[in-house]
Amino acid sequence: MNNYSNAKLILEDGTIFIGYSFGYESPTAGELVFNTAMTGYPESLTDPSYKGQILVLTYPSIGNYGVPDKKLEDGMLQNFESEKIHVSALIISDYSSKYNHWNASGSLGDWLQEEKIPGLFGIDTRKLTKLIRDKGSMLAKIVFDDDIPFFDPNKTNLVDIVCNKERIIYGVGNTRILVIDCGVKNNIIRYLLRFNTTIIRIPWDYDYSKEDYDGLFISNGPGDPEFCTTTIQNLKKSLEQDKPIFGICLGHQLVALAAGAKTYKLKFGHRSHNQPVLEVGTNKAYLTSQNHGFAVDNESIPDGWKIYFQNLNDGSNEGLKHVSKPIFTTQFHPEASSGPTDTAFLFGDFISAIKKYKKGIRV
Repeated sequence: MNNYSNAKLILEDGTIFIGYSFGYESPTAGELVFNTAMTGYPESLTDPSYKGQILVLTYPSIGNYGVPDKKLEDGMLQNFESEKIHVSALIISDYSSKYNHWNASGSLGDWLQEEKIPGLFGIDTRKLTKLIRDKGSMLAKIVFDDDIPFFDPNKTNLVDIVCNKERIIYGVGNTRILVIDCGVKNNIIRYLLRFNTTIIRIPWDYDYSKEDYDGLFISNGPGDPEFCTTTIQNLKKSLEQDKPIFGICLGHQLVALAAGAKTYKLKFGHRSHNQPVLEVGTNKAYLTSQNHGFAVDNESIPDGWKIYFQNLNDGSNEGLKHVSKPIFTTQFHPEASSGPTDTAFLFGDFISAIKKYKKGIRV
């Protein structure tokens, strides 16, 4: 341990953990959350939905397969969910500095230092996670020498920070899908491109009323959905039409708000690769990947809508479906990388709805 500097993880309740720095040595603050996935740290760190958060990984040993190379596919990084790390810091138990994987191009520690993201290991993440589960997600900070104030990212429009500010087109397919970028993950676009599509990616506050498209997709993203007032107003107009709509994660919450439902902040959020959900009205259950801190209030769902999926752990809402229009949403991630992909069929359902719409078939 002599090669690593000491640093403090300080929680807003006064609890202090001492760890060893293996990332960029700079103080930072944010919301402390945990993820229970065993793999997928390159994808998690680059997920824009983690913006403003200090991420705790509960799996005890991290870094053994290093960080993959930065090959491009369809104009996006092939092995990551965006072009950079979005977490404010990374907290782990045991850091594996010696990595071994056929696709590795460097170590996790080197990557954190390159992107100026603090990282601590030697933390009792089991104790830390139990503390979060008891008290809920809380503010925290990492300090080295000088102290810094706490920072609450949920009071900031994080979507405006992480979304791409330009209109970007991917693919040259027959089906035109408009993607509202609230912090879209690369793998969502990859999935949509599998269906002979043209993807038009637009910023969260873009006026798309004059865009030519066959289906509308609203992406994942960080923070409180109520900050996205422009998106919600635009969606209200879209819901009056019959064009197919599919929303994932924050996109699900935004469609719900546009429909007249309400959202609330979860105690500690759902962040894992093994969240079980039930397809309501059937006996079908699926394992899903999730990353969100807010949820739709089931009691506020208006007439004309029904619950599509429900979380089998806490009963929270995991999706909505319009009773007469080809509009549906999911709180979880059917495009999940590094998995599971049990619900990837929903992309096919979306494309099928678009094809029926183009043929003039109405539900």
